[in-house]
Parts: sequence; structure tokens; C-alpha cells
Amino acid sequence: MNLTLKVWRQSGPSDKGRMVTYHVEDVSPDMSFLEMLDVLNERLILEGDDPVAFDHDCREGICGMCGMVINGVAHGEQRATTTCQLHMRHFEDGATITIEPWRAAPFPVVKDLVVDRSAFDRIIQAGGFVSVPAGSAPDAHSIPVRKEDADAAFDAATCIGCGACVAACPNGSASLFTAAKITHLSLLPQGQPERLSRAKAMVDQMDAEGFGGCTNTGECTAVCPKGIPLDAIAQMNSDYLKANSK
Repeated sequence: MNLTLKVWRQSGPSDKGRMVTYHVEDVSPDMSFLEMLDVLNERLILEGDDPVAFDHDCREGICGMCGMVINGVAHGEQRATTTCQLHMRHFEDGATITIEPWRAAPFPVVKDLVVDRSAFDRIIQAGGFVSVPAGSAPDAHSIPVRKEDADAAFDAATCIGCGACVAACPNGSASLFTAAKITHLSLLPQGQPERLSRAKAMVDQMDAEGFGGCTNTGECTAVCPKGIPLDAIAQMNSDYLKANSK
């Protein structure tokens, strides 16, 4: 495959940034998107140019490090797929592909396609944990949990914190991420003692970071590689309202 890439290049946070066009040849349809970028970077290095900076780690769709806007869609147009698991067979030979970083004020660009997502870390630090002493690991099934609650908690816990929800949201909201981190704890018995205080602390921190408000457009769940449902946001809002009504 021969491709034309229009890649966002930005040397640092203070740089204005620009789109740069590259041509990549002999791309295997079996390559992942990141492997295709590796091919481009190898060529740039051999030519003495600065390689395109992008986040990656496991390349197995688990860690949440990779993330870029591909042809205007966070992670690309393949549903329930991270950038690292997107393969070139989903593109046409001769295609032009635009590649940009996440666009949100709380995610400042570090370099090229790399953004600073430490705002997510601070949201987790505000309450995404269980601090109540629970002793050693209990025996299996010693604490009954309804299957519906267990399934919903597991679905929320699959969030990998990639930030695609923020990049896709027209308001730059982190509600889906925050809701996933709140509800996967609040639905289980161990998370009940701090349920309301957790919701209040994490939502307040999300607002303090500068993320926008949720208006239920659903763009977040459409691009979420793990398919976190909007129900999580409804649960978060319910807990937040209860916390503020006390």
C-alpha cells in the first residue's frame, strides 16, 4: 500500500504546530497503524529528520497509552478498537490519512501526537480508590454481589484511561472516564462506605482540571474502545447529586 499522511507536528507546548505531509510506500495491510508510523519514523531518522512522537506501550489495546485522532475520529473509524489494534487493511491503497493529537485544553500537547494526560491521574488521586481497611482477601462468594451489579462494575472497570472520550466530546468532557472510575467501585460492597464522597471529590476535581460538562451527545461512548456505556454517567450524576444534597 502507498499512503499519504498528513501529520500534526509540534515541537513543544509553546510551538504553534502545523500539518506536515509525508508519503509512505510498501505498507503491508497486516501492519498495525503504529507499525506503519514506525516505518515512517525509521525513514525520517535515516534522512536526518526528527521522528514523529507518539505515545505507545503495550500495543495490545490494554494500557491506554496510544491515542490519536485519525481522519477526524479518535482511534480511527473502526469501532471498539484502540489505535494500536487498528490495522492498515481497513484503509484503501492510495488513501490520504490525517493524524492529529487529542484536542482538549486539559490535554496540552507535549510534542507532535503526545499529550499530557496527567489530569486523569489527579482525578483518580481525588477518590478513585477504596481506603477503608478491608483486611485480607475474603473467601470467594463470602460477600454476595448481584450479577447485574458485578457485570456493570466489570464493564466500567474495563476503562483504560486513553482519553478518546475527551477528544471526541464537543465539550471536551471527561465525564465518561470519571464515571467509569467511580461506578466500578460504587457498585461493589467494598466501595459503599465512600460512595458519595468519592463521587463528589472526583467530579469536583474533573471540573477543576478544566474539562467541559456533559450534554449527553454520546460521542464519548461511540469512540470508547471498551464500549463504556452512558449509563455510567447517569450513575455518577446520581451519586454526585446525593452527595451534594446532604
